[in-house]
Amino acid sequence: MKSCLVVDDSSVVRKVARRILEDLDYIVDEAEDGQEAFDKCRQEMPDAILLDWQMPVMNGLEFLKLLRGYVGGHTPRVVYMVTENDIGQIALALKAGVDDYMMKPFDRDHLEGKFTVAAAERASVA
Repeated sequence: MKSCLVVDDSSVVRKVARRILEDLDYIVDEAEDGQEAFDKCRQEMPDAILLDWQMPVMNGLEFLKLLRGYVGGHTPRVVYMVTENDIGQIALALKAGVDDYMMKPFDRDHLEGKFTVAAAERASVA
């Protein structure tokens, strides 16, 4: 079964994402900030990460750079969530190794699309 770590300082966003991802047969874990997320990744690397960019303690971009430099940190598919269409922020995230991005607030169809398309692409490569 696939696993996904949902990283967001909003408990509401984490809860909504968890429900949708569990419906897609993901085992879901949650983290409130980048530091907690990195600690969880060091314990067990998830298959995917849904990552907010504005968080206290360690923001999404800092986490992403740390993750991609860590052993095994290139394997998770990372979907970056942004609240505004800031092309500069998105470009920095893409350069740091994010796989995809989406705007918040999101709906079920949008989130499902980010994860079901990716799963289908990976299955066709394998």
